[in-house]
Amino acid sequence: MWWFERNDLSGFSASSTAEQVTEGIDGSGLTAIVTGASSGIGFETARVLALRGVHVVMAVRNIAAGNEVQGTIIKENPCAKVNAMELDLSSIASVRKFATEFNSSGLPLNILM
Repeated sequence: MWWFERNDLSGFSASSTAEQVTEGIDGSGLTAIVTGASSGIGFETARVLALRGVHVVMAVRNIAAGNEVQGTIIKENPCAKVNAMELDLSSIASVRKFATEFNSSGLPLNILM
């Protein structure tokens, strides 16, 4: 359909990729927590943020899947700073544990997705 292909004032359209949109952005010194980073749009978000120099903390329910994704991102970008931490947003105990562990890491929180 025509409205998905038109370029807006930004120069991007619905077919623009995350890499195109973030081209030229230096995320060095920033830290992002990305929920759902073990698959889908969460994975792509984590991958591209890491590509742009952001330290990415992947908040995932399945830590094994998160570790696998971490390896995939580092294989593509060996300089990537990416960690997987367990977080189940349906469990307040898990949220509290995640928050405590993240706070103790000493990392700033600049982006939460």
